[in-house]
Amino acid sequence: MEPASTPVVFVHGLWLHATSWGPWVDLFKEAGYAPVAPGWPGTADTVEETRRQPERVAGKGIEDVVQHYAGIIGGLAAKPVVIGHSFGGLIVQRLLGQDLAAAGVAIDPAPIKGVLYLPLSALRVASIALRQPANRDKAVSLTAEQFRYGFGNALPAEESTELFERWTVPSPGKPLFEDALANFTPRSPAKVATSNKARGPLLLISGGQDHTVPPPVVTATRRLYHKSPAITDFREFADRGHSLTIDHGWHEIAQEALDWLKHRFR
Repeated sequence: MEPASTPVVFVHGLWLHATSWGPWVDLFKEAGYAPVAPGWPGTADTVEETRRQPERVAGKGIEDVVQHYAGIIGGLAAKPVVIGHSFGGLIVQRLLGQDLAAAGVAIDPAPIKGVLYLPLSALRVASIALRQPANRDKAVSLTAEQFRYGFGNALPAEESTELFERWTVPSPGKPLFEDALANFTPRSPAKVATSNKARGPLLLISGGQDHTVPPPVVTATRRLYHKSPAITDFREFADRGHSLTIDHGWHEIAQEALDWLKHRFR
């Protein structure tokens, strides 16, 4: 399908502000799409304002975020392409599985229900929130050191620091608790309709150096779609970390998504 102003909805993950999608929005506009990058419920319009009011995002869970984006999609003229990073990648899979989107790209997506193996690096990042039960109902922030480990480990230290200062915001701890308990919760909001035969195509992208969502998590996610004949593709960028949507190499990832849409979204 030609872009022809097809809507695209970008979905950020934990600890990054929606405006971090800015270069992607510009690129997709140039390619003929009609992109938008709304924030999660409670997120303010700017990084600075979101940092000043962390209580606005506190207590928001996966279902709150899914319903928030479902409402935005309901106001569009057509089913959009949805593109998400990290927990945004989980949200993308929920929306696509519920037939609310025409196609999806999930970049370093947080594990959905059914992914059983979590490498130690992923547990270390999640523990930022999980080590204190009270964080379930609070907003949680990263330190520069935590960002360096979870996002910027494949970058020069200077670039990691610059990205931390530019884009990081407090985020709700609740999604991490919900995801940690997903395989023990029958009605977990992290459950995705992976067997949906009629859904649109899905591309899963993995950064080979990612500490937050290591490649085994993404490949395990892909295997959960084996019961559906719907298109599920996988790409790995071996030298990239969790910052791959916002760092100096973002264009390579964005162009991969555009090229894939041209091939698969018809």
